Amino acid sequence: MEARASPRPSISIGGGGGLGAGRGDNSAFSFLSKGWREVRDSATADLRLMRARADSLLASASTALTSAPLAAGAPIAELEFVRTRIQPKISELRRRYASQERELGRRVLEGWAPRGAGGPARARVDLSGITAIRNAIVSEVDGGERWRRAVWNREAEAEGGMEWEVVRMIRDGIKEFERRSQTSEIFEGLRSTGELVEKFKSSLKSFNMESQGSKEIPPLDLPEILANLVRQSEPFLDQLGVRRDQCDKLVEALCRKQNHSLSEDTSLHVNDKSSDELDLRIASVLQSTGYHADDGFWSEPAKYEVSDNKRHVAIVTTASLPWMTGTAVNPLFRAAYLAKGTRQDVTLVVPWLCKSDQELVYPNSMTFNSPEEQESYIRSWLEERLGFESNFKISFYPGKFSKERRSIIPAGDTSQFIPSREADIAILEEPEHLNWYHHGKRWTDKFNHVVGVVHTNYLEYIKREKNGALQAFLVKHINNWVTRAYCDKVLRLSAATQDLPKSIVCNVHGVNPKFLKIGEEITANRESGEPPFSKGAYFLGKMVWAKGYRELIDLMAKHKSDLDGFKLDVYGSGEDSQEVQSTARKLDLSLNFFKGRDHADNSLHGYKVFINPSISDVLCTATAEALAVGKFVICAEHPSNEFFVSFPNCLTYKTSEEFVARVKEAMDREPQPLTPEQRYNLSWEAATERFMEYSDLDKVLNNEAAQPGQGRNRKNTRTSQPNLSDIMDGGLAFAHQCLTGNEVLRLATGAIPGTRDYDKQHCVDMGLLPPQVQHPIYGW
Repeated sequence: MEARASPRPSISIGGGGGLGAGRGDNSAFSFLSKGWREVRDSATADLRLMRARADSLLASASTALTSAPLAAGAPIAELEFVRTRIQPKISELRRRYASQERELGRRVLEGWAPRGAGGPARARVDLSGITAIRNAIVSEVDGGERWRRAVWNREAEAEGGMEWEVVRMIRDGIKEFERRSQTSEIFEGLRSTGELVEKFKSSLKSFNMESQGSKEIPPLDLPEILANLVRQSEPFLDQLGVRRDQCDKLVEALCRKQNHSLSEDTSLHVNDKSSDELDLRIASVLQSTGYHADDGFWSEPAKYEVSDNKRHVAIVTTASLPWMTGTAVNPLFRAAYLAKGTRQDVTLVVPWLCKSDQELVYPNSMTFNSPEEQESYIRSWLEERLGFESNFKISFYPGKFSKERRSIIPAGDTSQFIPSREADIAILEEPEHLNWYHHGKRWTDKFNHVVGVVHTNYLEYIKREKNGALQAFLVKHINNWVTRAYCDKVLRLSAATQDLPKSIVCNVHGVNPKFLKIGEEITANRESGEPPFSKGAYFLGKMVWAKGYRELIDLMAKHKSDLDGFKLDVYGSGEDSQEVQSTARKLDLSLNFFKGRDHADNSLHGYKVFINPSISDVLCTATAEALAVGKFVICAEHPSNEFFVSFPNCLTYKTSEEFVARVKEAMDREPQPLTPEQRYNLSWEAATERFMEYSDLDKVLNNEAAQPGQGRNRKNTRTSQPNLSDIMDGGLAFAHQCLTGNEVLRLATGAIPGTRDYDKQHCVDMGLLPPQVQHPIYGW
């Protein structure tokens, strides 16, 4: 392509004429050269910019057209159009534009180059005057832009509009690309909508298939219904004397006849406790029918609702200090250690006895004039043994002492002495004992969570009495009855207790911190070289035959010759003291009797061996205290001692001969010091952790604390089978309420007369309204 010279002012630079011609010649030429360079540089920059923009535009258009995927469902003709028309055209445009740009740049530069071989020195200069030069320069500078437009116009005219054809093709290509992009977006949107519709259709089909599949699950047949009925009726059958293992065998025999298999992709999540085949079968049938059931039809009143992050725990027990019994001491420590938690407030509820009963129960004829006075004594006793300040309330309920049962029986409705605003979590120490003659509101109706802790093996004590077998049979079923009706969870301290409904075995008792400190002192003295023990063996316990005195005298009498020279000191007081001592004297046994005293007394620290042959205990507190001090403990191999077997200083025996061997072994060597882990396992900190875990109290506190203001609602609607167990619990509670409301039936079963309600003396001592005023109408 040939470049044409643009119209320029004719400037002739000559050598003659006028004043200062030589200096004006040099200045004019320098000025013109500078103007020519500026115009050239501007034109070069414009050409480079045009080239860069064209290359960028062509590259983007080519990339988009070659790499962008076509919309789903686009015609094949469009694909052919892109390959045959667009891509070749773009390649041709690139080649032509590159060659034209190079030629155009060369000719422009040639047109502006200085004429003549001699260069500027030999150029003809026609100076017609300063004004002509100035006008020429201004015209040259101001016409730069017009020149650039003129070059493109002339070149387009000369070449038949070839450059404009390139621009038009680029512009048309861009428009076509934009149009196809919009079409692609439309097709993409349609495709997304189509996929959404297809997914919706498939979900509907899946739903219909699941509904059809659920209808194909066969209904329960007669053996399955009978198996479920037997399993749900186990508590009732147990009352009739049918053992649990027999019920399990019957259920297994009924289920073995069926071969129904469940779908592998069932959507039910069944926990470990109900994962057997019968539960899955019933759940699948109920799910296929869409059945929804509430938790039984026994109406439940509104319960405590959490108004803040604090929960309320009420610990109700059957004894109180200064009666040094397990049900008085252990609940006291439990309240103190539970109150250390920041999530709950704790109230200890203990019985109040009138002075006549206090003289029969409390040692050394100790009596109190008011509940406040006894509360002061209890707190003082506890502070001497704790290493921290306790922060819990103490409340009282009316009670009466039964000489025949040697225990305190509640008078009236014990639950009414816990305000409804604090009726959240209840811990019933000895739940069977508290509810034998309970005639009041059902605990599980008033409280959100009820935990029972079994302390005493009542069946073992009753069997030793007259007509013990018959009485034990009746008491066994009554215990099953009341614990099932009034508790959500039952903790048994050892397997020596009765196997109650909803129960689990776990030792949730600890040792008085004072004994652990004594053990640490003895260990320190041993390390310093001092002999830790200076005395032999001893036995400590309430002096009644059932507390191991019968077994002790039998062992000592049978192996009197084998234990020649062995002497045993016995500490205890009780109803059978005279009879026990006279029997030992008649047999001429080497037993020295002393008055009962606290196990933490300094006079007992020097003994090396503690002997406890009792098999009536559930979990002997004295045994745990002796181990905490660092003594040897000799005890029977019995479920009540299973927790202590893991300690190296615990020596167990099965036969009387092994008892003799254990005594000689303990007297001949020294006990091992406790490790930090063993000492912690005996502490109340560890016992409280076990209690929180096995009573589900930790879960209850965590769940409710996370959602304050929402009390637990037992009546959650869910897909499940009708809960026959809850129906039976409600029926048992209703029947128990009816029976305990009849004074004749109460007296026939051994209740203390007048204990359905508290008496006038309780009203005076505790400041209560008479029961006739507080409850003017009685249904039973």
